[in-house]
Amino acid sequence: MKKIVLYISLFFSLNFYSQKKVLDSVNFYSSLAIKKTGKEELLLLKKAVFFANQTKNDSIIYKTNVKLGVRSFYNGSIEHLLYSNENIHNLYLSNKDSLFLARKLHFNALEHRIKLNIDSAFYFYHKSKNISIKIKDSLAVGRRLLSIANIQREVKDFLGSEISSIEALKYLEPIKSYKYLVNVYNNLGFVSSELNNVKDAEKYYNKALDINKLNSDQTRKERANLFVLNNIGYLYQNQGEHKKAINYFKQGLAFKDIKNKYPVHYTLLLENLAASNFLLGNKENVLEQYIEVLNIRKSQKYLSDIGMTHINISDYYRDNKNVSKAIFHLNQSLKYSKQTQNNKKWLEALKKLSELTTGKKSKKYLEEYVELNDSLFQKERTQKNQFAKITYETEKKEKENVQLKIDNERQFTEIKYHKQQKTIGWLVAASVLLLFGFSISFFTFRRKRMLFESQLQKAAAREQERKQIAKSLHDEVAGDLRMLHQKLEKSQLFDEASKLNDVKENVRNLSHQLSSVSFKKVPFRDQIINLVSDYFSLDFRIKVNGLQEHDWTQVNSAIKRLLYLSVRESIQNCQKYAQANLITIDFSVHKKYVFLNITDNGIGFDTNMSKKGIGLRNIQERVEELSGTLTIDSEVGNGTKIHIQIPLNA
Repeated sequence: MKKIVLYISLFFSLNFYSQKKVLDSVNFYSSLAIKKTGKEELLLLKKAVFFANQTKNDSIIYKTNVKLGVRSFYNGSIEHLLYSNENIHNLYLSNKDSLFLARKLHFNALEHRIKLNIDSAFYFYHKSKNISIKIKDSLAVGRRLLSIANIQREVKDFLGSEISSIEALKYLEPIKSYKYLVNVYNNLGFVSSELNNVKDAEKYYNKALDINKLNSDQTRKERANLFVLNNIGYLYQNQGEHKKAINYFKQGLAFKDIKNKYPVHYTLLLENLAASNFLLGNKENVLEQYIEVLNIRKSQKYLSDIGMTHINISDYYRDNKNVSKAIFHLNQSLKYSKQTQNNKKWLEALKKLSELTTGKKSKKYLEEYVELNDSLFQKERTQKNQFAKITYETEKKEKENVQLKIDNERQFTEIKYHKQQKTIGWLVAASVLLLFGFSISFFTFRRKRMLFESQLQKAAAREQERKQIAKSLHDEVAGDLRMLHQKLEKSQLFDEASKLNDVKENVRNLSHQLSSVSFKKVPFRDQIINLVSDYFSLDFRIKVNGLQEHDWTQVNSAIKRLLYLSVRESIQNCQKYAQANLITIDFSVHKKYVFLNITDNGIGFDTNMSKKGIGLRNIQERVEELSGTLTIDSEVGNGTKIHIQIPLNA
């Protein structure tokens, strides 16, 4: 007995020691990573994650992966970000905690930020924010709103950025999250500055400085203070009040050991100081300061700001009549601006190059400037519209959910009231009538259901038949044609071989068109997105509405296959025959029906004169198989509208 007790004690002691050793490893690599940057930092954090996963402690695993994911974003490493996000996704799958889901969506947004997919990042920030609202995580909501505001500011949606920032304050001020409140007020100041509301900008910047005094994180406090001081100086610099601006830049540069501790802020302040002195006519040390900023940014690989420094140096040389050096630095700015997608400096470099050069070169730079400016304007407008649409659809869904809840509660109250008013006799009579009606409805529904299932089985059989034909075409007919093609080539009958090769390719294409579409591995929503992406171009635009508003996993595969094939056939017809450059595809599910409307702006046709092609006839047959209806409205010169209505289950 004593031996058993001894063994049990030894087992728990060893297990405790092992767990402690693993936890010590997590803390060791996490603390070591703080002192490193770049790849070294991420590799150390990844080791910490490895040991955290061994603890089987969800909280430790989550915190360690969050740290790795955030640092991966700031280091621009998609590989490590995806790794940490996969671990967090597994945590969510194991216990369905919405906190983990909100973080997963947040990391999806960070991934798209790195890839420069701005509207996708905006979408995932919104999704993450909405989940955090439901679990009442005010800090997460405020941070996501701040990220959304930053994106809106970047695409020059200043009004939207202002609204998102003010909304963020509603969540961050009650919990006194000073370190993020500083960022929100700083963003409000920047936005107000861009909108030429100088007084508001001053008010917000000063508010940021006051709140920053309450920040307990010393390093974050110092960085925020330097950043806000630079922004205030930049505000006055843009207003032409350079003496005021210089005062703020010097305040920041007076910070002890700023050059070594905070090189990013040092270069910002020093460059702006040099710029204001230059604009005042005080050119002493200006060039040396610009060169120092340039060297620091190159050594620290702050590539996004190098383009701005080269433009400032170019202005200096231009002012001193040294055109060749001015052009050299503008070309350097152009190179770095293109590399880092710094569109503002890219445009500025092109404009100034067109002014300093002559002849064909000047014309080339000016044309590139106009083309890029128009493209960016269109992109910004599109992104603003997309942001508004995402926000509208998200808020609309939330309002619909609230209204549905209210309607359900009201309906429940009414039913309860009516039940209390009925007598026992009426209840008995109503029950008999209800039973009779239910019986009729049940048998009617059952009959319709059986008929519908029979139609689905027929559709499945036809799909299997198509699949078998496609397989035979691909494996047997195409294979035989390939062998004949090789024999003809060996016999040097090249013309015949070429024609046979065309036949082979037609057979292969036909087999692909006949092959079945599966929605198990790739969901219906993604299949449609992939299909649209394959055909979409600047000269052939495709808009899709309603795809995100329904759970397509609840819709039968035969119906989804019909919808997919109908969309594909319509797109191909528009591209081949209709001479259209815009197609609008609308999905909707209402009551017991799913609707598909496809509209194009092509040349149209006379429906009384023209016969349906084989593609449309195939769609007609599929629709009729599922008890649906297909109508086509078209006029010569006015495009074509296709309407499809399919019952969901009967």
